[in-house]
Amino acid sequence: MRTINTSQCVKIPKGVTASVHSRTITITGPRGKLERSFKHLALDIYMVHKRTIKVEKWFGTKKELAAVRTVCSHIENMIKGVTKGFQYKMRAVYAHFPINCVTSEGNSVIEIRNFLGEKYIRRVQMSPGVTVVNSTKQKDELILEGNDIEAVSGSAALIQQSTTVKNKDIRKFLDGLYVSEKTTVALGVFRLRLSELIRKRFSSSSLLMRIASSFSEYLGGGGIDGVG
Repeated sequence: MRTINTSQCVKIPKGVTASVHSRTITITGPRGKLERSFKHLALDIYMVHKRTIKVEKWFGTKKELAAVRTVCSHIENMIKGVTKGFQYKMRAVYAHFPINCVTSEGNSVIEIRNFLGEKYIRRVQMSPGVTVVNSTKQKDELILEGNDIEAVSGSAALIQQSTTVKNKDIRKFLDGLYVSEKTTVALGVFRLRLSELIRKRFSSSSLLMRIASSFSEYLGGGGIDGVG
C-alpha cells in the first residue's frame, strides 16, 4: 500500500542560512558550513521560503516514507552543528597499566600509549573538522569537538575500537577508552562558566556548596566541576 503524499518541514533559525540545490543541502551558521547530499533518496527537497525547508514524498511505501523524517533529522543536526557544535567526552578505564593519551598534528591525531602495558603506539586520525584534546579539569578524559555529528561520533568510535581487548575475557579486562558524555560545545562552555561562578560565590559555605553541586548535576554537568 502506498501513501499519496507525505511531507515535513524544518524551520531555519535566525543567524543560519540554508540553500538546496539538486537535493544537496548547505547550512551556514556562526560555527561554519555543512553540506550534505541526499541524491540517493527519491524525495523532493526544496525551500518553501528563506526560513523553511520542505521534504516531500509522493506515492511512497512505508519504508520510503520513513526517509522523510530521517532527512529532516539530518537537517536539524546540521543546524545544531553550525550553531552549537557537538562535543563528545571519553574516559580512559584501566585496572593496572595507566593509559596515556597524547594529541598531535594540531589536535587532529590522538596517540594512545601503554594500553595493557603494550609498547605499541595506537594512532587514531580524527575525521575532517574534528579536534581532540585532553581535559584540563578531569583526569584521563578526552574531549572531541566538531560541527558534524557523524564525524564527531565516528571519531569517538575509532578511538574506542582501537583499544579493543584481544584474546582475553572482555568481562574481566575492561581497559579501554569509552564515551562518557554527549553534549554540545555551547552547553559545555555554559556549564564551565557556571561552575566557576558557583565556586567563587559559595566557596565559604559547605551547605551552599552542596546545593550548588546538586544544581550543577541537574544541568548535566556531573558535579561542581561541570565537566565530568
